[in-house]
Amino acid sequence: MSAVGFGSALAGAIAAMIVVAGASGVTASPAAAVQNSLEGSAPSAVTSLWAWGNPIDPATDARGLGQPQFEPAALVSFARAHGLHSVYLSVPWAANQGAFAAWLPSAVQALHHAGISVSALGGDSAWASQPSLAAQWVTDALATAPFDAFQFDVEPWAGIPDPDLTVIVPQYTAMLEAAKAVAGDTPIGADLPWWLAAKPVGSGTAFDAILPHVQSVAIVAFSDHAGGPDGIIALAQPAADAAAAASVPFTIGVETDTPAVAGGAQYTFFDDGPTALETQAALVRSHFASVAAYRGVTVEHLLAWQALLAR
Repeated sequence: MSAVGFGSALAGAIAAMIVVAGASGVTASPAAAVQNSLEGSAPSAVTSLWAWGNPIDPATDARGLGQPQFEPAALVSFARAHGLHSVYLSVPWAANQGAFAAWLPSAVQALHHAGISVSALGGDSAWASQPSLAAQWVTDALATAPFDAFQFDVEPWAGIPDPDLTVIVPQYTAMLEAAKAVAGDTPIGADLPWWLAAKPVGSGTAFDAILPHVQSVAIVAFSDHAGGPDGIIALAQPAADAAAAASVPFTIGVETDTPAVAGGAQYTFFDDGPTALETQAALVRSHFASVAAYRGVTVEHLLAWQALLAR
């Protein structure tokens, strides 16, 4: 997901976010208590990750990126080491062709054997206005590997200072319905930025309008701290409340890529390190733990997180 997609509506939504944060009375658990739990046996609050990339040799397939971190054994090793429950694994267009037709089923099978669910991750902004493309992507992915779900990362609002959501949201939901029509029993999920819950559409918000069309949602709330009016909790709270009210399972997404990619140091843990990531994620878990629909924290993304751990 793009830094532009996250930040394009920030200026327009920040005032609403501050009001909501104050009304909700968000207070984070004391950091010292969280650190004590980190030093004990409590599992990480991070439960899933976006895995953008592949190990395919670009000399054999133009879509290949040649990243060994995506070999099945390497994916399993990392997921196990970090106690992950789920991996959103990037799936290209025409996944059932070329080298991807061998790698994807091997990766999914390996993760399944480790008890980890795998969602096919993908998307392009053009899909929102051309839903048949989303349907074709789903069809090809299902023909390639036994994915547990589909995770759409489609950002038709990216790069637009004031996107017309009254036009975009109906297109977006039509795309999701086209995907559902060919997905059968495989659930459909989506990555949605927190600020959609601060933008009115119809009788509710843009986030409200999309929720009936998904079976799960990753709420993108990029910040490098959990508390405060611009922290992860306050950003995600309205969207989390809406998802919980609709009984739609949700995770909270955080960033670990460079400030240049994230749109600024305040949106990523890149400059803060792995301990800060775990500490702040634990604060997020402490706040949302009593919400039945809450499924943990999702990290953006595999290679960036690995680079963070290596620093």
